[in-house]
Parts: sequence; C-alpha cells; structure tokens
Amino acid sequence: MGQLKISAAMLMLGALAAPALAQDTGVIGPSPYDFTTETWIQPFAEDGFTWGGNSGVVVESKDRIFFLQRGETELPNPIPDNYTRFAGSMGWNILRGRGRTWRNCIYVLNSEGEVLEVWNQWDHLFMGTDGPGPHRLRMNPYDEEKKLWLIDETGHIIYVFSNDGEQLLMTLGEKNVPGNDETHYSQPQDIVFLPDGKFLIADGLGNKRIVVRNADGSYHSEFGEEGSGDHQFGSVHGLAWGPDEHLYALDRDNRDIKIFQQTARQSSADYPKYEYVTNWGDLGMPLDITVSNDSAWVTDLNPPKIVQFNLDGSREYTWNLPVEGPHMWIEMHSLSVDNDGNLYGTDNQAGRPQKLVPRSDANPDHIVRPQYVPR
Repeated sequence: MGQLKISAAMLMLGALAAPALAQDTGVIGPSPYDFTTETWIQPFAEDGFTWGGNSGVVVESKDRIFFLQRGETELPNPIPDNYTRFAGSMGWNILRGRGRTWRNCIYVLNSEGEVLEVWNQWDHLFMGTDGPGPHRLRMNPYDEEKKLWLIDETGHIIYVFSNDGEQLLMTLGEKNVPGNDETHYSQPQDIVFLPDGKFLIADGLGNKRIVVRNADGSYHSEFGEEGSGDHQFGSVHGLAWGPDEHLYALDRDNRDIKIFQQTARQSSADYPKYEYVTNWGDLGMPLDITVSNDSAWVTDLNPPKIVQFNLDGSREYTWNLPVEGPHMWIEMHSLSVDNDGNLYGTDNQAGRPQKLVPRSDANPDHIVRPQYVPR
C-alpha cells in the first residue's frame, strides 16, 4: 500500500502541483456514494494491457455512456502480484505516458459495465502524440443527433463525431499546429453549448482565453487573457452553463472558478457578451465542474475530493475520495451522472473509470444532479 501513497503524492510534487493552500472547506463529511466492484466493467483490453489514463466521460443515458482514455497501458512482464486490473494498483502514475499505447481511446458502455462499442477506428487520430493527448468529451444537450465532441489538448484540435462513431463530421483547429488566431487553438480543454447553437471553447492552457463560435463552427468572438484579474486566467480547464445565464469558468492554475453573466440579448449585435460577476476560490486544483438548478459540484485535488457549492458561492458539502485501497483515486479528472444519480468518474493518473452509486442513507441534496439545461 506504500506504493499507492507514493503515487498519490506525486500529484503534489509534479509539474501540475501547487503549494498547499489554506482552504475554506465548509462542511466535510462522508461520501454520499458507495463504490461498485473494482471490476464492474466488462474487460476488453488484450492480454498484457490495461486501462490508460481515463480523461473524459459523458452520459447520454444509462444505456449509452461514452468514455475517453489516453490509450491503453502495456503491463510489465511479469505482472506484479499487487496488480488488480488498473495501473495505479501497481503504484504507477501514468499521466506522463508510462506504458502508453494509442489504442481503444474511445469506448461506449451501459450502466451495467457492458461494452457496447470500441471506436478503435479513430485511434489513428492520436497515434504518435507526444503528450497527454485527448482531454475531454462533451455532448450538446440541445442536439437531437447527440453528436460526440472530443477535445484533443495535445493536438490543438476538436473533433465532432456522429453518435454511432461512423463519421467524423467536423474538425476545429489544425492538428498539431498551435495558434491564437480565429482558426487555431493552443491546448484547448473544454466546450459548453448555448441554447441558440453557439458554443464556447476553453482554449485554456496555451492561450488562456474563451472562444465563442457560431453553430456552424465559424468564429464569433473571444475574451480572456493571461493573469489573475477579473477577465484573466491562469488556465481555463473546464466550463459549465448555469441558471440566470451564468458561465462558470474553472481556472485550474489560479485555483478558482470565475463566474460571468451573459448580458447582451440574442437580439443584440453584441450577443453573447459576458461580464465578470465573482469567483469562488480556496480550491486545491479544480479539474471539472457540473452545475444543476441550484448547486455546483467540482472535482478538486490536494487531496482528491468533490466540493459542492450553492450557487451563491457558499460551500454546501465536501467529501474526500479514497487515496488507497481498491477504490483509490489520484484524481477525478472528469465526471458525469445519469438520471438515477449514478456518478461516473475518470482517473487520468491511476488509470481507470469508476462508477459510484448513491447510498440509501445519503442526504439527497448532496447527490450530484444532471447538468442544468434551460428549457
């Protein structure tokens, strides 16, 4: 178990880590979830391979859940006795690519862990990537075709696939060519969708900006720059849309969440325009955010945990994730929920997805609810 503690500590000491911060943690309590068995997913890796760094998840329904991993991990030979079906059980941290092979990057499950599809026909998009690679999956809640959006950080590009994975419908950016103009990105991180078809891209590690694009993908506008001021970012790692036309921009490097108000109406030539409202700080290293009608849940680090905010910015509840044992986490990089309240999280460093099921005795107010969608 000492190896697992060392692996978790690597996050604190690595290039992404920050000094420990004094945090307003609010109420800290037990997890409102139980973990499913360690092997809840039907295995599909060939012998000698295991999960890679799982970076993205998006729930379409209980019957169709999309996962993104940064390739699979080749196991050592012989396989250590402490290996239990994921790289973190051996004390490995695979964020930097240890054992990585670019295979089976996109796969689709149902809530029972049954494998529906493995989109290995698109693995060639990531072959030869010198870096972390694909970062996030999203789905436009207003899109009846339920296209799958994939944000490739290292490739500086965004792919849009048909729901069945048969077609690559659109690309945004130029593969392996970073830039900060109207057609290029530099390490993009996330996307959020507006009801009228426009979408916002967190062009977030290289450029520290948010780019607004029209429904057809054409450039509309942008805002943000590097810094720590109201309209400045250390990075833009995640985005979410919430009630009252609020945009939540998760700043991994400044350790806060900036909230913007959409001010210009759709009938205005300035639409959409965003004004800074406030920020929620005292986070360790926030990675993903989902916003419901009345709460926001943030995956955070130092230590790995879930932080629940009320939408006035007050902390409602925090629970820590285990850092050792069969359900250990190094980070929960992405999260998504189904309509039964089951929470699916992906670990980019320990290397696997996990499913969390609401406890029967949990306070229902603490269960992560589906993303807010205005109607």
